[in-house]
Amino acid sequence: MSDTTNTTSTSTQQVVTALVSNSVIFGVFISLFLLFRIKLKRIYEPKSSFQLINEEKRPDPLPKGLWQWVMPLLRKSDNFIIQQAGLDGYFFLRYLFIICAFCTFSLIYMFPILFAVNATNGENESGLNQLAYTNVKDPKRYYAHVFISWSFYWSFMYIVYRELFFYTSMRQAVLASPRYAKKLSSRTVLFQTVPTQYLSETEFSKLFDGVKRVWIARGANNIEDLVKEREKMAMQLESASVSYLKQAITKVHKMRKKNPSTIIDEEISTYIPEKKRPHHSKNFWNKIIFRKTVDTISELKEELPKINQEIKDLQDDHINGEPFNSVFVEFESQYQAQVAAQVTTFHAPLFMTPAYIGLEPKNVVWFNLRMFWWERLSREVGTIAAICALVILWAFPVAFVGMISNITYLTDKVHWLRFIYKLPNQLLGLLTSLAPTIALAVLMSFLPRIIRGMAVLQGSPSNQKVEHFTQNAYFAFQVVQVFLVTTITSAATSVVTQIVSQPTKAMELLATNLPKASNFYISYIILQGMSISSGALLQIVPLAIYYALGKILDSTPRKKYNRFVNLSSMQWGTTYPVYTNLAVIVFSYSIISPIILLFCACGYFLLYVAYLYNLTYVFSEAPDARGINYPRALFQTMTGMYIGEICLLGLFVVGKGWGPVVLQVICICISVILHLQLNHAFDDLMTVLPVDTMKPLDGKTDTPSFKNIYDGQRNHGKDTIKELPQFPIPKYQPKNPFNNPSDSKSGLSDTTYPYMYDETLETPENNVIGVPLLADGDTVRIPPAPFYKRFFKPHIYCSYKAVKTRLPEIYGLIDPDEVLDESQLLHAYDFPAVGAQCPSLWIPEDEYGFSKQIIKELENVVDISDRNAKIDTTGKITFTGVPPKNEGEEDNENDIFMNHIKEESEEPKD
Repeated sequence: MSDTTNTTSTSTQQVVTALVSNSVIFGVFISLFLLFRIKLKRIYEPKSSFQLINEEKRPDPLPKGLWQWVMPLLRKSDNFIIQQAGLDGYFFLRYLFIICAFCTFSLIYMFPILFAVNATNGENESGLNQLAYTNVKDPKRYYAHVFISWSFYWSFMYIVYRELFFYTSMRQAVLASPRYAKKLSSRTVLFQTVPTQYLSETEFSKLFDGVKRVWIARGANNIEDLVKEREKMAMQLESASVSYLKQAITKVHKMRKKNPSTIIDEEISTYIPEKKRPHHSKNFWNKIIFRKTVDTISELKEELPKINQEIKDLQDDHINGEPFNSVFVEFESQYQAQVAAQVTTFHAPLFMTPAYIGLEPKNVVWFNLRMFWWERLSREVGTIAAICALVILWAFPVAFVGMISNITYLTDKVHWLRFIYKLPNQLLGLLTSLAPTIALAVLMSFLPRIIRGMAVLQGSPSNQKVEHFTQNAYFAFQVVQVFLVTTITSAATSVVTQIVSQPTKAMELLATNLPKASNFYISYIILQGMSISSGALLQIVPLAIYYALGKILDSTPRKKYNRFVNLSSMQWGTTYPVYTNLAVIVFSYSIISPIILLFCACGYFLLYVAYLYNLTYVFSEAPDARGINYPRALFQTMTGMYIGEICLLGLFVVGKGWGPVVLQVICICISVILHLQLNHAFDDLMTVLPVDTMKPLDGKTDTPSFKNIYDGQRNHGKDTIKELPQFPIPKYQPKNPFNNPSDSKSGLSDTTYPYMYDETLETPENNVIGVPLLADGDTVRIPPAPFYKRFFKPHIYCSYKAVKTRLPEIYGLIDPDEVLDESQLLHAYDFPAVGAQCPSLWIPEDEYGFSKQIIKELENVVDISDRNAKIDTTGKITFTGVPPKNEGEEDNENDIFMNHIKEESEEPKD
């Protein structure tokens, strides 16, 4: 049997090695970030240094010193974070902060109790195992673990309740704000699986009140493929034209170096013979076998008009195309749209469902609008089955990684492995801690692309729904593979030789050694908290791509322009599960090995700082999911609670602590009941917008969310305050805890309630009327209170009325990106390929006039321009403005970021 002291010291060495190695990586990455942050503004502060986003969202720059920026960043208010990171970014940061704060609070009371119980008069474990459950010998001590688990897990359930209350209130306040209520997407509903009889604008409008516009999604079968092919051909022609131009300029430059007085001919063909012009192969076999190529510019000059005409014919006839089985409906207001989305529309099952509200046209997955109900069901079943199979198959390589983490335990029977003991302690620690954690992270990195593909195949109608599906599926992979499989294989590996000699004690041996696997996850948390957080700040990949690969790959003005203006963004479907699973691991081991809470608190704090910086100063907003990933992450985190409770129950059973077993069963039952109640209370509120957040106090005055289509007489008189009908006061009146008679200005009589509203609350810039709503009609102000009171009264201090004060001022204004032109709105939800135009080509202007020659050659084929781009005599390309627009589109000469573009669009300076 292996020596216990040796194995426990080895596990401790894993943690120490992980801490040291990740500290070195952390120090290097942070040092580089602090140095680069001051110089490379495009990578590290693009949102505040350049006008790449709307002025209203542009943050003030942080202080320039090495460390002076940290405290101002941490002091940023909620409304600043919401304004910069959006609702999704705000709630992701809130999730990281909540886990950090909860672990910090929990360790304050858990460490003194559990460390004393675990470490004294036990099994004589050493290292970190001495502080864990595995060192406990007397079953009577299990009571401490039971009652601490009650406090820990149930207090987290209260946190979930409080956060769900806050989330629903914040979501409602945001969606009912003028910024969202006036959005086209907020008053447009997508109905899928629409019966044939309603695939008509006239017939569909009869189903609901307040229908303003109806779009029947339709298009020719191959029009989308043709549009993509045309865009590919146009970009190929643009690249070939720029390459041709650059060849000529380089040739002239060499000639002038030999003889500066050389007279330059304006004809570009003078310098580049026919065989030197850009060529390409039409297909793979021509290129590999026959080596047959064609002149790119001449070939595409002939082919583009043909495909243009083919697309135009299909676009002109698209109205006769087969409908996609889905309908977009714009309503007069958000209120009418919400009512339509929430009611049962059709008498037969599985028709007119699902219905979605809030989908932006640019985020729609048009391919999935064609499906019938039976197709959707078969796809859903198929993708779920495929994911389950993939989870099982993925377990084998992950199990191997788990075995490596405890390879030292195999050396007793597999003697040839004993060579590892000849390795230095530091190298042995790297082999058993850092290498498996990195291998696990790399192994899981292949999954997101597969899962997103399944999300599209499953039928998700928008990019946001794709991310939501990905979040659920990827979390399942994380929990099963990164946690359960690795934990079980790690524990099994540590006792495999003992199980072989004593098979009847397999369960007892596994239960005894299961807590020891926590050391591997402490190493994993250290990796995430230190290396991943510092790597997120340094942004190694974007840095290399922008300054290294960008120089090699960006050969046209358009590519350089896109590289500069396109900011990185988050993908919530794969970001949340990584940190949700990390929380699951911590919650599962928090009672078994409480030291993990300390590493978790530190790790999540570092992650919070890194993502706070990136989301507010670096990243652009991802497609707006309106925060829906946050409650899903909270409920998924509760998986760790159940795993932890069940593991404790199993350990108590093996340890024959029957009293704690009964108490632990009670704990699990109560947790399930509370979980079900949370689902019942918040399920609807997380997906819909309640009526009282949209309608005014008088029930008929227009608000940003509500348009009175039922009463032709709307009150827009000069009176500031108008009284509504008086209602008798009931004998019993609930006491208002905040009512102060000395502050009362309402002038209430003893017999009536005067319900009042104010018509003068108006935003002049956008003519947005802000009359009081039913949800915030109570005129009594919420008084300030100490933290403990605000914490334990979420129904007051996390209410709809309270959280409205956290919204940035911009939520009272119309989104500047919102399309308001009626001519554009007419085709807002038409199939994009139906209105797609051939892209305009963009080449740089040169001093010899060669670009004008190319434009003259191609202007009858495609829109082409050399405005806002230059190429110098050495062939270096720069852009000074935006790409040219297609005919009929607005061309804004004063682009939003041109003030400082020149120096940063080139290369970093020393």
